[in-house]
Amino acid sequence: MAKYLGRHLMVKGRYVDLILSGRKTATIRLGVVKPKYEEMIVHGGGKPVAKIRVKRVMVKRVSELTDEDARLDGFETRDQLLDELRRHYGNLSDNDRVTIIEFEVVQRLDHLEPQHPYMGLDPADVARLALRYLKPELERSEEEVLIDLTRTNSIRSTTLRLYGSLDARWRVRRVLKKALRELVRRGIVGNKAS
Repeated sequence: MAKYLGRHLMVKGRYVDLILSGRKTATIRLGVVKPKYEEMIVHGGGKPVAKIRVKRVMVKRVSELTDEDARLDGFETRDQLLDELRRHYGNLSDNDRVTIIEFEVVQRLDHLEPQHPYMGLDPADVARLALRYLKPELERSEEEVLIDLTRTNSIRSTTLRLYGSLDARWRVRRVLKKALRELVRRGIVGNKAS
């Protein structure tokens, strides 16, 4: 039975630098795993680190894994990869299936662009991150705006759906800017200190 990946891909914190440096361009997961979306946000070490685009998804048996598969996942050899998979998933048989999800980083979340609206993030990404990291503090009306933005990725569409008039775009923008300020203030997204 297949498992599905949504908009968020969780990795161990020790893999973050490998992903950001481009040395880890795949993740290998036990079983048949199907990403629902072409783009996802990678989280590691307790925070979002990058937006990725899925390039290819392959299902193999453990016995079919190669040194090249290991290198894509940030390991030097197949044996190192298998050791890590066993550490994470427990006993593996040669017949178990794994899914290799190859990706490319399309945006680092530690090097954002303060001069651009929403620091260069899509409105839907700001909304997803706010819903994930700020939800307990959000007012119900703010949560409603953010949830709708995750569906539309459009300030215009969300404004029309929730308020019926484009004259209310300021309300949606205000929620987005407040959420982004809080994400930056908490160090969830933003530029690393030099």
